[in-house]
Amino acid sequence: MDKNKNYSALKKFCQDLEADLFGVADISKTKKDFMLSGKVLEKLDNAISLGIRLSGSILEGISDSPTKLYFHHYRTVNASLDQLALKVCNRIQKKGYRALPILASLILDWENQKAHLSHKEIGYLAGLGWIGRSNLLVNKDIGSQFRLVSILTDMPLKTDKPVKQNCQGCKICINACPAGAIKESPSDFEHIKCFEKLKDFQKQRLVEQYICGICVKACTGKTI
Repeated sequence: MDKNKNYSALKKFCQDLEADLFGVADISKTKKDFMLSGKVLEKLDNAISLGIRLSGSILEGISDSPTKLYFHHYRTVNASLDQLALKVCNRIQKKGYRALPILASLILDWENQKAHLSHKEIGYLAGLGWIGRSNLLVNKDIGSQFRLVSILTDMPLKTDKPVKQNCQGCKICINACPAGAIKESPSDFEHIKCFEKLKDFQKQRLVEQYICGICVKACTGKTI
């Protein structure tokens, strides 16, 4: 099978498993920055990016702080993504190729927001959206209201390209951010301000993890 056929077959497989977003990125030039050993990454030059949409109704329940319902929904979607990635990994291995699923949410350094790799960067390279002012990946149809997981592989696949869209004049997330961390330019996003607010939410026992959801709720993609 060639790259296009592999791509089409794998995309259908993922969509049948209820993946809402699917894309493939060429990571041959960026994987050196991953927090994984070089030996593990050897010949794994493609990354499959998969997304599951969050519940709009649960997000609507968020006002000026995250809710316990959102917290449990967040964890459930992450677990679903991990199961999805496992099934895709098994599918690829049965075809005789290597596959490495990276957990949807496993932060190694919360303060600096570092994980084994950036799912949003993979999603960007896979053409699923652009990096918005909120420092989140923004999809043209569903904004930032989704979660991502990645699978690295040596399976021959057609690769997607980053989109050329941006947030244009939309500034909803700037006004919504309770920490004042979101600025006009994505490069000016203040990670520390965001992290301090996440810690505050956890201290208040609103949630048991460093999450917020306010800018996620604000970004629907429909105003862009």
